[in-house]
Amino acid sequence: MSTPTDSGRIDALRTTLTSEFEAQTARLTQLTADTGDPSDPHTQVALIATTRQSLEQITDALRRIAEGTYGSCERCGNAIPTERLEILPHARFCVPCQRKH
Repeated sequence: MSTPTDSGRIDALRTTLTSEFEAQTARLTQLTADTGDPSDPHTQVALIATTRQSLEQITDALRRIAEGTYGSCERCGNAIPTERLEILPHARFCVPCQRKH
């Protein structure tokens, strides 16, 4: 069960994730727009792939918040430290499990 402090942190992280989602969506729109720029197409494809991956990670984190599973390691079930979530809001694993993954 979450405490009011936990709830505030979750709300703050949700706001951060939502803002990042909006920024990444705008970036993807810009990257996929046909600007006629003949710049390196391989770089463009890599940027699009990275942006799409970021959007997937953010969407997954927002889904976990909605389901009430956010902040729990998907591997061992232990709580992911708040400090880790503040640095990497879409983290799915605690540090020990991330090292194993």
